[in-house]
Amino acid sequence: MTFPYNETVLEHFRNPRNVGSLDDPDGKATEGSPACGDMVSVYINVDQDTKKISDIKFESYGCASNIATGSIITELAKGKTLEEAKNITWKEASEALGGLPAIKAHCSVLAVEGLRSAIQNYEEKHGLVVGKEATTEEIVRKRLRRVMNPMKGLDMVATNLVKEVEVKDGVIRVSVDLPESHQFAASIKEEAKERLETLWDVKKVIIEFAK
Repeated sequence: MTFPYNETVLEHFRNPRNVGSLDDPDGKATEGSPACGDMVSVYINVDQDTKKISDIKFESYGCASNIATGSIITELAKGKTLEEAKNITWKEASEALGGLPAIKAHCSVLAVEGLRSAIQNYEEKHGLVVGKEATTEEIVRKRLRRVMNPMKGLDMVATNLVKEVEVKDGVIRVSVDLPESHQFAASIKEEAKERLETLWDVKKVIIEFAK
């Protein structure tokens, strides 16, 4: 049987570039989930004048392809403007690695999504979002699908933790089917607020737990 990874992939797996996180990053995002087998977090710092990515780090939970693509994506994005980095494709990442097994192509997609989400996070924080869309319940639920339920290894929407969502006058109210005293309540609340507070028309986010 032929070994599925080439030497470039193995080099980035064994010696990944830009591993870790950034203290107080300008933008950050996490894509994937441990339950699916792969997850990647991307952190960026941006030069405010040139809008170039001055520093970038990643953390990976997953296979060799996941680690290697996280490594190559950070290499490709570093020094690029936000617009240039947004245009990096999964095919470009895969080609830079000399190719990935077809069954592992989703790993390069995941890394690209992590980069683009980190850029989006930065743009939302700094009021740079173009074509602003009013926040709806659907948008809120979509964001909450990126908040993990640590008890299940899936997101809080898929695991039915979200009981109700209300969006009114710039205030988002989310009812969570979990007691506030639960060991994971604080982390879920923090991550949910982090996902929602950057929306351009949101003034306040209220996370309510079951009594």
